[in-house]
Amino acid sequence: MTQLLFRDDAYLREAKGRVTAITSEGGIILDQTVFYPTSGGQPGDSGVISWDRGRMDIATAIKGDNDDVILVPAEPIALPEVGQIVSQKIAWDRRHRHMRVHTALHLLSVVIPLPVSGGSIAVDKGRLDFDMPDAPEDKSALDATLNKLIDCNFAISDEWISQAELDANPSLVKTMSVQPPRGQGQIRLVRIGVGDNTADLQPCGGTHVANTNEIGRVRIGKIEKKGKQNRRVYLHLEDI
Repeated sequence: MTQLLFRDDAYLREAKGRVTAITSEGGIILDQTVFYPTSGGQPGDSGVISWDRGRMDIATAIKGDNDDVILVPAEPIALPEVGQIVSQKIAWDRRHRHMRVHTALHLLSVVIPLPVSGGSIAVDKGRLDFDMPDAPEDKSALDATLNKLIDCNFAISDEWISQAELDANPSLVKTMSVQPPRGQGQIRLVRIGVGDNTADLQPCGGTHVANTNEIGRVRIGKIEKKGKQNRRVYLHLEDI
């Protein structure tokens, strides 16, 4: 099992790691990693790993068996050996934009309090699919409310609860298609706000900014009808 350094510190950009395995497709598994693997609509991190007499661009990271993270080389070149210590460095600007969009999408689920059936994250935008038969009457009001929440400077933190606690509070789960992230029988929750001043609390395994003020101004884009009961709402970072 790969130790997920990004889960403990989403701002950690570099770390050492030891190669524990090479997959049959040429993917690299480390004992610990700062690379977030593709999951929950958030893309895997890209970046670089280097070692004595070697360097390799990493195109993305994906999940493997037994909670391993597999680093996918950008091109087929010589690989480090099992047991080799490597230095890993993520493409930070790209990751931080994912963090901004991801946190903004959590707030979008507050502004539109309906079940979420899907979503995705990119460096400049994201989207959520809602169980929403009718389009919102006033998109500009949603936009204003969303940016007002961002301006509240909410702190973002995480905490863990048991499966039993989650079962006792099913309303915490907003996503209809993604299973809550588990870690040794525990469920990770991401909280936006503190105590009684909490704007959102839901299961999530992704990376987030430390405070909503890092998101910056956003705007709600297209709202597309994707089925009888489904509408897709796009969100854009304004400064990109």
